[in-house]
Amino acid sequence: MIRRFFSQTFSLTSDNETPTVDKVIPELTFEGLSIHWREKGFKKIITMVGAGISTSAGIPDFRSPGYGLYSNKKQHKLPHPTAIFDVENFQRNPAPFFELAKELYPGSFVPTPAHYFIRLLHEKGVLQRHYTQNIDMLERLAGLPEEKLIEAIGSFNTNHCLNCKQLYDMAWMKKKIFSDHLPICEQCKGLVKPDIVFIGENLPDKFYSSPDEDFKECDLLIIMGTSLEMQPFASLIHRAGPRCIRLLINRDAVGRASFAPWMDANGEALLYGETKNTRDVAFLGDCDAGVWALAEALGWEDELQQLISNGQRELEEEKDNIVVYYGDEIQTAVIDSAKK
Repeated sequence: MIRRFFSQTFSLTSDNETPTVDKVIPELTFEGLSIHWREKGFKKIITMVGAGISTSAGIPDFRSPGYGLYSNKKQHKLPHPTAIFDVENFQRNPAPFFELAKELYPGSFVPTPAHYFIRLLHEKGVLQRHYTQNIDMLERLAGLPEEKLIEAIGSFNTNHCLNCKQLYDMAWMKKKIFSDHLPICEQCKGLVKPDIVFIGENLPDKFYSSPDEDFKECDLLIIMGTSLEMQPFASLIHRAGPRCIRLLINRDAVGRASFAPWMDANGEALLYGETKNTRDVAFLGDCDAGVWALAEALGWEDELQQLISNGQRELEEEKDNIVVYYGDEIQTAVIDSAKK
C-alpha cells in the first residue's frame, strides 16, 4: 500500500513496470475506433475541416505560386500576396480581391465524398456541429443546414456594405463580380464586401460563442484536411473533453507537439502513436479515402453513395442555380458560368 501511494503520488515505477494508460477505447487504431462505433455508437459528433477536404473537388490552393493570388500580386504591385486579404488594403484598392474572387467564387465545384459524409452524419442525427476554415461553401451545396455550420472565416453567402451595413445576397454580388463592376452599395454608395474574414477583422461571433456548448457533450471529434497551424481555429481540438475521442483524417501527420510546440506547452497536442495516448486516432491518407473507409467499416457505403448520387443529380439539374441554406429559408442564387 505504501509503495502504491508513493508510485501514484510521485509517478514512480520500477524498470520492469509499464504505467497504465486509461484509454477511452481498448484499441486506439482506426479499426478499434470503427469497432467501438459499430458496437456503442457516438451521439454528439463535431467535425472540423480545412482546405484538404475540398482538394478532390478540384479546388487548388490559391496560395500556391502560379495561382491567382500570386499572379495578382505581380499584376497589381502588391507588397505581398496576402495583402489581397488585408482589410485596409482592400478599402484602398479592392480590385485585386474581386479579380481573385472569380477564381474562388462558389459554383464551379461540387462537394466531395467527405462533404457528403458530414451530411450523412447530420442525416443520422449525430452531428453536433461542423466547423470549417473554407469559404467554398461546399458544405452548403452538400445540403448541410446553416444551423449546423460554423464558417470560421465567413463565406460568400452574405455581403455587407462597409459603410451602412446594408445586406446583399449572393446573387447580387456574383452579378457584380462577373460583370467586372465594383460592388457599390445602392443605399449609400459605399463599398460592399463579402462576409469573409480579412486580416484585421474579427472572426464571426458564432465561432467564439458556440464551442463551449458544442463541446460539452462531444464524444467524437473528427478533424479532416487541416494543418492545425492557423489560430484560433486549431485550438478547437483542446475543447474536447478528456473522454472525447479525437480522430484525425489527413494526408500528413499533423497536430503533434513536435510540429506545433504551442500545443505541447498547453497540453493540446494529438497523441496518436504515443504510449501516453488515451483517446487519439489517426487515418493518414486522403480525406475521401478516410470517409469511405469509415463508411465501409460502419456498413454505410450504400447510404453514402446514394447521398452522393442524389446530390450530384440535383446539382446537375440545377446547374444554372446554386441552392444554399440561409437561415430557415432556401436562397437560390443564379450562377451563370464564369466562362460565359
